[in-house]
Amino acid sequence: MNITKNLNEIKSRLPKEITLVAVSKTKPNKSILEAYATGQRIFGENRVQELLEKQKSLPNDIEWHMIGHLQSKKVKVIAPFVHLIHGVDSIKLLAEIDKRAKQNNRNISCLLQMHIAQEQSKFGLDQEELVDLLTSTSFSKMKNIKILGLMGMATFTSDHAVIKSEFSSLKAIFDKTKQEHFKQDENFKTISMGMSGDYLLAIECGSTMIRVGSSIFGGR
Repeated sequence: MNITKNLNEIKSRLPKEITLVAVSKTKPNKSILEAYATGQRIFGENRVQELLEKQKSLPNDIEWHMIGHLQSKKVKVIAPFVHLIHGVDSIKLLAEIDKRAKQNNRNISCLLQMHIAQEQSKFGLDQEELVDLLTSTSFSKMKNIKILGLMGMATFTSDHAVIKSEFSSLKAIFDKTKQEHFKQDENFKTISMGMSGDYLLAIECGSTMIRVGSSIFGGR
């Protein structure tokens, strides 16, 4: 697997404003270091234990993104260093992130995860839950988190029309949320959607951040 070649090919296709998160879950440190050598600094992990082990042993200028489902009880171990938490899907989790960020004298950046797929098994908020969260008293009191935008995962299907419709719906929710809740907040500008199989389509639909694993590192 030529990681350098794969990364360079992907980057050559990306508009410069798109952030590429290299999904390094299950991949050994040497593969991450090969990607690092090409200039990649943003890596995504979906298991807390694996993220911890890699963070301890790899270069300290890597920006680690937690992209998997995160349990509240595990926030404290990544709070000292995590750069961005992608999958925030409840006020309870957000409150825990805020608390642990404060203990570490940090502001932790987060994306709110929206449920846009047909599969019920995928996590995320619906639009009503999103509004409830953003208008809640507890949210208004949180001082150690920064909401950078929204994240969503499309249905696992080869039907591009379905994927396009889901991505477009996330873009519409983002635009509405920006207008109604974050109009004056310049930090709220990220739409994280699109993975190895559909990132070009996601970018067409307005994505600003893509999560790519197998197209860089090969299959699991």
